[in-house]
Amino acid sequence: AYFACLLTSVKGNSDRAAVYLADARANGITVRTPDINESGVDFVPVDDKLEVSFGLSGIRNVGEGAAEALVAHRAEHGRFASFYDFIDRAPESVLNKRTLESLIKAGAFDSLGCPRRGLLAVFESLVDQALLRRRERDQGVMSLFGDSVDDATGFDDRVPIPDLHYDKAEQLRLEKEMLGLYVSDHPLRGLEHVLGRRATCAISDVVDRTEDNITLAGVITASERKYTRKGEAMCTFTLEDMAGSIEVTVFPKTYQTHGHLVADDQIIVVRGRLDRRDEARTMLMASDIQVVDVPKTGTEALYIDLARRSVEAHEVSEIRELLREHSGDSPVYLKVGNRTVALGPDFAVSIPSVIGQLRAKFGEAVSIG
Repeated sequence: AYFACLLTSVKGNSDRAAVYLADARANGITVRTPDINESGVDFVPVDDKLEVSFGLSGIRNVGEGAAEALVAHRAEHGRFASFYDFIDRAPESVLNKRTLESLIKAGAFDSLGCPRRGLLAVFESLVDQALLRRRERDQGVMSLFGDSVDDATGFDDRVPIPDLHYDKAEQLRLEKEMLGLYVSDHPLRGLEHVLGRRATCAISDVVDRTEDNITLAGVITASERKYTRKGEAMCTFTLEDMAGSIEVTVFPKTYQTHGHLVADDQIIVVRGRLDRRDEARTMLMASDIQVVDVPKTGTEALYIDLARRSVEAHEVSEIRELLREHSGDSPVYLKVGNRTVALGPDFAVSIPSVIGQLRAKFGEAVSIG
């Protein structure tokens, strides 16, 4: 109930909602996608379960009025048995095509056994057909075959819903478009530790950092290509992790070398400088972007960039000892000038056990790739 109230209080602010959603998950509470038969107008706790149901009014293009009409109708006339049942008796104000499209993309009809992609392919013709039948019934007009389904013959003149499904990435993208945040899953789920080792901090903790140069990791959303007054290409995008987001700007010089890596849904590590001039928000000016090719990377490698500052002989010895003390499967590479030197299997390490000590000493010169 507490998290339901929290999420309802910020349903118009996706950044704050993402923080509370992550907090709920960390406390063992599941936030479910909207459900046409279960969801209320706002976020509500699910009886006897550690779950919260997403509020219908929090879906883009639905709004308070349509959500209230739908919930009131369901309370008076009962749950919907199928999508056909829904369009046959739901209030006409809810059958607005824009509203219905949003409900489908958000997953509100998943519990009725309707695949989202298949439903989006035919819902408009189904609604037109259902509204025509309603008006005929209101006017006392009998259709050629009577009801849509003849119990005696089994004849059904309703358009069937095709068994078409989105792949996971596209379904999540559309879901986030409608809800403002990832709910049923997250493209970074399972990668928290991998990305956490590469980043200085989580995006939600950026406001508390005192340094200006920082490395963040997450997934790209809302990328937009732009041009300067001189006609040079640049871009902006939103970088999002499991609990927050930040606007990133890639200026022309960096865009020339890294612009091809910027694409929606790309998982990246980005290094840059924080811009705190606007008190209302903090932005990141990118200087380096690396793609995290998670399914194909296999064993991760540790990189130590010795070209960033002068290194004393005793520090080289300390590095050698640390690597030997934390042996593992990950190869280690030293960057010296324009060269990258592999240290060989004798110096392979366990990254989780050694990364903290190396970062404490060498900071951003230590990276994972």
